[in-house]
Amino acid sequence: MILAAARDTQELADLVDRRVAGQPLELVLGWAEFRGLRIAVEPGVFVPRRRTEFLVEQALAQVPDASVVVDLCCGSGAVGAALAAALIGVELHAADIDPAAVRCARRNVASVGGHVHAGDLFEALPDGLRGRVDILAANVPYVPTGEVGLLPAEARDHEPLVALDGGTDGLDVLRRVAAEAPRWLAPGGCLLVETSERQAPAAVAAFGRAGLETRLAVSEEMYTDVVIGVAP
Repeated sequence: MILAAARDTQELADLVDRRVAGQPLELVLGWAEFRGLRIAVEPGVFVPRRRTEFLVEQALAQVPDASVVVDLCCGSGAVGAALAAALIGVELHAADIDPAAVRCARRNVASVGGHVHAGDLFEALPDGLRGRVDILAANVPYVPTGEVGLLPAEARDHEPLVALDGGTDGLDVLRRVAAEAPRWLAPGGCLLVETSERQAPAAVAAFGRAGLETRLAVSEEMYTDVVIGVAP
């Protein structure tokens, strides 16, 4: 793949050097595959994980006719781009606090007419979205602070800490999102968040406290858990 990405021998040597130095293959190539899409990524941006495709599948199954989608903590915008590719005429908004992520996401959602906003969680979104969101996908950071150092070097050394560190128990951002989500969801709209098996019970409880009808979807194949909360 690196050979195909290089335009000449010098660029090939540079790409190989970056890979040997430990940079993730996706960042070396400048793109990652996600649900059949080629998602642009760049240094300093969280690389979309294939397991997160399960979250997209759950969102589409829950609200197959969604007309308004929000991709919160969007990183590269992969989740939003994948949802927009599967939904006809959808209004897509994505948001992230990291400037590099915002810049990258704009590259990835431009072709589907998506809007990317810079800021902290819901503060970044237009007020006009309140009560209108059918799918709210939030790929929040969920690694406990004390475990960030245990991540593979490709992640801890090359991806932004803000996209990895979820606080003491890994659920700080998830709790904030769950608490405020009902103000933004349309009736029957859903919030979806990826988490780990260990954190799932506490994540489900946080959704329940927010008044959402909550269930847990588990993929043994993808080794991931997705908490789904539906607004009344």
